[in-house]
Amino acid sequence: MKKNTQSIDNTILSRIYGSKGGAIFSPGSFLDLGSRWAVDLALHRLVKRKILRRLARGLYEYPREHPELGTLSPDLEKVARALAGRHRIRLQPAGAYATNLLGLSEQVPAKVVFLTDGPSRTVKIGRQEIQLRRTTPRNMTVAGRLSGLLMQAFRHLGKAHITRERIEHLKRTLPAKERQQLLKDLPLAPAWMHPLFRELAES
Repeated sequence: MKKNTQSIDNTILSRIYGSKGGAIFSPGSFLDLGSRWAVDLALHRLVKRKILRRLARGLYEYPREHPELGTLSPDLEKVARALAGRHRIRLQPAGAYATNLLGLSEQVPAKVVFLTDGPSRTVKIGRQEIQLRRTTPRNMTVAGRLSGLLMQAFRHLGKAHITRERIEHLKRTLPAKERQQLLKDLPLAPAWMHPLFRELAES
């Protein structure tokens, strides 16, 4: 029994060490190596040895280490992607987080919000939290695309705060190959965003 325990621990360790720091795992990441019971016990032991950090129920991180700052906070984007894969749902960054991803705001929100086609829930990661908010199928139509990110960022900022400076920033930073999709997604965007989408697509 002890030999089998060491074997699954070592096999899981090998897979973890083959990943970069900051990688997120769930028990499902290792079910090809043993039973759920054996995997859960192995992960518990690795948390006790401080090789893994338990973030939430069923979510573990191989922590990133900085030579001066020590152990870094988890990457909430990676945590959210792990949640999406685990529950087979789609996510769309929203609110202040969407504006931050586009460089329209330098403020890093302590609460990261994603729209989802799955159930609403909140996952606390230390002092930060991820909020999944169930939304309409229409809002999720453009999930994962540039147009979806822009719609959520523009909604959060409001029309009056989408300044010329912010539009020029987007022209400099948005990937050219993704901009034409903005024209295709115009019917899904609010009418007041249409001129902005056209300007970004044609610049």
